Amino acid sequence: MSTYFPSGKGLAENRKWFVVDAKGKTVGRLATEVARILSGKNNPAWTPFLDMGDHVVVINAGYAIFKGSKNDQKMYRYHTLYPGGLRETSVKDMFVKKPEQIIELAVKGMLPKTKLGRAMVKKLKVYADAEHRHVAQQPETIEIETK
Repeated sequence: MSTYFPSGKGLAENRKWFVVDAKGKTVGRLATEVARILSGKNNPAWTPFLDMGDHVVVINAGYAIFKGSKNDQKMYRYHTLYPGGLRETSVKDMFVKKPEQIIELAVKGMLPKTKLGRAMVKKLKVYADAEHRHVAQQPETIEIETK
């Protein structure tokens, strides 16, 4: 008996599109489910070294929530690569200025840090409100359960 082994041909043509509503959802729990879809781990033919995942459109990113004290204490940091160039932004400021980036950073942190992970994160589209421009792809709506 031989094991089924998928080839890398025709993966891009067979990708599905999904829409996830982030309104009232916890950021971390939402990001884990989106990362599973992007990497293709929900696909029965999943192979670790192939990009088997689907496209995901996250809407209402500005209405996602953090539980506990993360809303007051969590900071996003980056460095400008100049001396003294460490910059910090709080979650509250990030929700006001760039709510899409909160979801993008959470999902990107859960994907592999390789060429394959960079290809997976390109299939993620995040929008702050309910309007998105991927209607032509006829995406399916997925309800993500958060406890």
